[in-house]
Amino acid sequence: MNTPDPSSNAPKITVIGTGYLGATHAICMAIMGFDVMGFDVDHRKIGQLRAGQVPFYEPGLPEKLREALASGRLTFTTSLDEVAEFGDVHFICVGTPQAANSFAANVSYVESAFMGLAARISRKALLVGKSTVPIGTAQRLTSMVSETSSLGAELEVAWNPEFLREGFAVQDTLHPDRLVFGVTSAWAEHTLRRAFRPLLDAGTPLIVADLATAELVKVAANSFLATKISFINAMAEVCEATSADVSLLASALSLDDRIGGRFLKPGLGFGGGCLPKDIRAFKHRAEELGVGQAVSFLGEVDSINNRRRIRTVDLVRELAGGNLAGVRVAALGAAFKPDSDDVRDAPALDVARMLYLEGAIVTVYDPEANANAHRLYPDLNYVDSLAAAVEQADVVALLTEWKEFRIADPDYLGGLVRHRRVVDGRHALDAHLYTSKGWEYRALGRPCQPGRPAGGAPSRTESPSEAPGLPR
Repeated sequence: MNTPDPSSNAPKITVIGTGYLGATHAICMAIMGFDVMGFDVDHRKIGQLRAGQVPFYEPGLPEKLREALASGRLTFTTSLDEVAEFGDVHFICVGTPQAANSFAANVSYVESAFMGLAARISRKALLVGKSTVPIGTAQRLTSMVSETSSLGAELEVAWNPEFLREGFAVQDTLHPDRLVFGVTSAWAEHTLRRAFRPLLDAGTPLIVADLATAELVKVAANSFLATKISFINAMAEVCEATSADVSLLASALSLDDRIGGRFLKPGLGFGGGCLPKDIRAFKHRAEELGVGQAVSFLGEVDSINNRRRIRTVDLVRELAGGNLAGVRVAALGAAFKPDSDDVRDAPALDVARMLYLEGAIVTVYDPEANANAHRLYPDLNYVDSLAAAVEQADVVALLTEWKEFRIADPDYLGGLVRHRRVVDGRHALDAHLYTSKGWEYRALGRPCQPGRPAGGAPSRTESPSEAPGLPR
């Protein structure tokens, strides 16, 4: 990837908000060779970033942060005045959480960032939204910025949606599958091309669009992915009623190149800070625009997704004999997906909480998300190893498909649990292997598979260091 030549008058970049999106964007823009200033109102977070510490878990990002800081191209501040003075292109990356008592998106943080910059910037510059917002937000912000800024229409607004996947954020930022520019002038397009020159020179596809289309791309993409996930989970419900096997069904469907296998994986469903709130906000906004019927199916997509959590609890209860009171459950995973410490709307943590509310003794272990999960649900038990989680468990529930869980040796685990019973909430385990080792295996959308005699399972006194399937 070609980095900007200082003699080419590359724009100076600022990033407003240093959460998951903002911190990643700021770090990677500096890695690409730009001078970057990151801003946040959270002094603690800025202190961590200045010290080379990423405030969340993302593989590969800490190394990139240290590289960017060492280059001298990346700085952080809590002063919006510094940001306004420094930057030519300002990327707004603040959150748009679901509003209280509504499915609408809360865009107050986005509005505050735009207005704060508009009141301070004294030279021609470009304000670029990257946050996921309802259609029409960018146009409304354009008017608000023009009315607030002393520059009037000279301070322009553009939109550049993000498409990051947690766990792959560095790759997705430095090697994106596409760029989308929502602009209203040739100058704004030219400025964004300068800001993304290394990626464009590397051949990244570019879509130049109007503001509304750029806003719509992200929510449409998330809605499609959520629909595909919920479709196969709806098929899992049908399979449970007919004794069909959803894993085989998914494999057969994936061979049709019109459908493909990506995101066609049955299980506990989606969560996190994007898909759930984005499809709800999209549906809400469509209803405001008078086209709610066009996306009414998203309500069922959301409903299917949430039903998978309830059905997972049902499977655990069934394996436990019909009553969860006093049953020891090992909940493997708390993050909404592996390679992340994000527990926002996490199906795994939701299932653990529901099990606890039915009287189960729930022990949670997640390689990275324990601390965040504990802050959200302090009443659950948390341990720092897989072995400690499954010790004397009546049922093991795999809820987040971390590699550590996928490769664990069922013989060794069988020597630790009280009963060899497992609910595979992510279709991540080898069902035949587990049943051959004497485990009762259950998974959403698959026929009941009772365990067969284990034959030679390790004794309870075997040392963990001797077990081949557990990380040492």
